[in-house]
Amino acid sequence: MKNILKGIKSTNMPAKKGQIHALATGVLIAYAVTCIAFIGCALALTYTNLSENTVPLIIAITCVVSVFIAGFDASRVSEKNGWLWGLAAGAVYVFILFCILAWNSRGFVIDARKVTLLVLSLASGGAGGVLGINFKK
Repeated sequence: MKNILKGIKSTNMPAKKGQIHALATGVLIAYAVTCIAFIGCALALTYTNLSENTVPLIIAITCVVSVFIAGFDASRVSEKNGWLWGLAAGAVYVFILFCILAWNSRGFVIDARKVTLLVLSLASGGAGGVLGINFKK
């Protein structure tokens, strides 16, 4: 996290008063969307004939959409470099997700699926940041 914020500072991008607040708010909104989607998925698995083989796809799509929202929200108060604020939102989201996974599992390992999720999250956060910079508050 320090390296991300250090990288943001090194790009001559002064953080506005509410920029870090917008980043945190975007990540919290992203986790709210994630929780709602996962509850919906659990209900669909319980009460329909939805296969458990679709769960990894649902997780990936949910994370991509959630991080896009976080990147969009994090960059809306920025003057420039929205993609970087979106990338930071994606990195914070994935960092928190990996911490939760490591805390809840006995053998947490960074495998190909987690690396794919990391890359997708960073890309969608950056894309959300690019769009969010153009939709000012």
